[in-house]
Amino acid sequence: MIEASKLRAGMTFVTTDGKLIKVLDASHHKPGKGNTIMRMKLRDVRSGSTFDTTYRPDEKFEQAIIETRPAQYLYKMDDTAFFMDTESYDQYEIPVANVENELLYVLENEEVKIQFYGSEVIGVTVPTTVELTVVETQPSIKGATVTGSGKPATLETGLVVNVPDFIEVGQKLVVNTAEGTYVSRA
Repeated sequence: MIEASKLRAGMTFVTTDGKLIKVLDASHHKPGKGNTIMRMKLRDVRSGSTFDTTYRPDEKFEQAIIETRPAQYLYKMDDTAFFMDTESYDQYEIPVANVENELLYVLENEEVKIQFYGSEVIGVTVPTTVELTVVETQPSIKGATVTGSGKPATLETGLVVNVPDFIEVGQKLVVNTAEGTYVSRA
């Protein structure tokens, strides 16, 4: 059992009615009067729906035991993403709605980790940083410095990140997958 105050983004727990819930964001909130509450943005792993809720910090939940296995992202067709276990060569189909955010960081044939709850496939984990190529951005500005406000750049997976003004189309960038932010040129 784990207390609500100990839940962090990325953790998964089971509710009393058997739902498998992933924490997307968690923060303490102390209103002017009354007790501290935990504000959380959560996602139902099975249905893919996200919702906001609050819990008392001392509420207890059963922490879900999530196992991971190395896999390769194969391709996306219609509303299904296909992955292959790199050890057993088993193929897994995951609804795109459940891994939409993660797919913004991986190209076909790249390595990921598939998450299992028991024998049920519930999602994927991507590396902490990935290299992606810029496919669209405004032309670079001559004399631009690193300290500029930046500009949006669309990467090959469709992800849009804010980059410094000197970045051009065709350059490979290192992107932080936890925050979806530009780190450096590759």
